[in-house]
Amino acid sequence: MRPLPALLARVVAALTRIPSLLAGQAPRVMGFLRGDPLADRAVPPSGFTASLTLLTAGAMGFLAVFALALSLATGRLADRWGEELAQTATLRLPAVAGDGTAQTATALRVLQQTPGVAEARALTPDENRALLEPWLGPDIPVESLPMPQLVAITLAEDGSFDAAGLRARLEAEVPGAVLDDHTRWREPLVQAAGRLRALGVVAILLIAGATGAMITLAAQAALAANAQVIRVLRLVGAQDIYIARAFVRRFTLRAAWGAAAGTLAGLLAVMLLPSTETAGGFLTGLGFQGWGWLLPLLIPPLAALTAYMATRAAAIRTLRAQP
Repeated sequence: MRPLPALLARVVAALTRIPSLLAGQAPRVMGFLRGDPLADRAVPPSGFTASLTLLTAGAMGFLAVFALALSLATGRLADRWGEELAQTATLRLPAVAGDGTAQTATALRVLQQTPGVAEARALTPDENRALLEPWLGPDIPVESLPMPQLVAITLAEDGSFDAAGLRARLEAEVPGAVLDDHTRWREPLVQAAGRLRALGVVAILLIAGATGAMITLAAQAALAANAQVIRVLRLVGAQDIYIARAFVRRFTLRAAWGAAAGTLAGLLAVMLLPSTETAGGFLTGLGFQGWGWLLPLLIPPLAALTAYMATRAAAIRTLRAQP
């Protein structure tokens, strides 16, 4: 599956080509935006359909901002977990009676001679205490406990590290040593982050579908409420496509304005979220970074496109069914 940032970058690139593609359609676009005063009378300028369309588009635009922020945040989280855990490993030396300095020195010598190991460092008693403090409390007599010695390993970026070969050598020279290359931790975490990212994409699609469904219902209600006006327009020679265009224009603009308001509110809410440091890492950096702040600007035009397609299909279908 193509990574979400790359996919969104392709979408942005495609959308940037739209103005050039629509350059020859400028008169038709301007005509659509201006509308026709006579045809616009078929669509009430206010009422429950207008309120329903604006509120629906606004709420869906607000939710779409958070769904997009979730997708981008989980993508960054998966990349960070993958990069950080892939470049580190841990060696656990068994606890021995007396001084284990010789065992630690042997392990460090083996690691320094191992291709793909950039750095190896034995953790100090204070660092061991900090690791155990969340579970055993701050007053841990580390010096009096048979604690295994931990060695933090930083791997080279060239990918030359051979975990199986290192385990075989450690088994011969440092019996009981356990090498953890974080594979069993990295893969489930990255997989979970990837699923969260997919869930964000699914949420965006569901939001678009719900928006189209609600606008379709609003358009059908408006058509039913203006059946008499539609009959009059037909009597004076108006074509169904002419009448449908008025509904499409009005509901498209309503959806665009509502989504713009909802998107603005969503961006303000994201900006007011506490930072990762303030939240203690709980929010995992939920929000936008860099070029990601431009992506929510696509929500109003996409909402307008959804409304255009949904209203046009509903209007044409309803008008054909009316006598």
